[in-house]
Amino acid sequence: MITFYGTGPAFGLPHASPFAIKTEVLLKMSGVEYRSARADIRKAPRGKLPWIDDGGKIVTDSRMIRHHLETVHGADFSGGYDREPQGIGLAVERLCEDHLYWINVDNRWLRPENFARGPVHFFKQVPALIRPMVKARILSRLRAALYGQGTGRLEPEEKRHLVGLGVNAVADIMGDNAYLLGPRPAGADATVYGFLASLESPFFDTPYGEMVRARPNLTAYLARMRSEYFPDHSV
Repeated sequence: MITFYGTGPAFGLPHASPFAIKTEVLLKMSGVEYRSARADIRKAPRGKLPWIDDGGKIVTDSRMIRHHLETVHGADFSGGYDREPQGIGLAVERLCEDHLYWINVDNRWLRPENFARGPVHFFKQVPALIRPMVKARILSRLRAALYGQGTGRLEPEEKRHLVGLGVNAVADIMGDNAYLLGPRPAGADATVYGFLASLESPFFDTPYGEMVRARPNLTAYLARMRSEYFPDHSV
């Protein structure tokens, strides 16, 4: 049986990490039997979440986990769609993972009020004596990463503009579809759901959630995906 290491429920979401949400949806879509375990980031392969242990084979990175499910377990994430819509789906996935993700990290970790509401609690496992030093080091690394990636160089109104472009693009591509590409869910929906749900979470003080909620098709989509893949999750 596969053991899936994610973060567990946080911030009104099935997982704190959108990559963990994505991976669990992929596991559910695949039909492969798995069990969940709360990950210890200190033991994470490559220092990142999530990962899976498939009979002793460790697979990290949600993209490689998807590849593993396809090649080893025969999972089909195409949704039955042709190559062109699948290509569109991949492009939307990268919009979420390589663009919206970083702005959401900036919003959660580098806005003091949001950090105090959420990520600060991740440090409770750290001994109190060294906790301030560890927090300062992690935040310094995140600031450097965001500055290098580019998001950390933007003004707040510029970030809002870019998030609006991304959210509206996803909504326009989805249109009246039940799922991103049409009437059936596909692998791309695991990513889109994970990242839109994380962006929309009202747990944090952010203008980005309102941008998602302003598009009725996205609101309906999030409710539909939550009902289908996390029916026991109340928020």
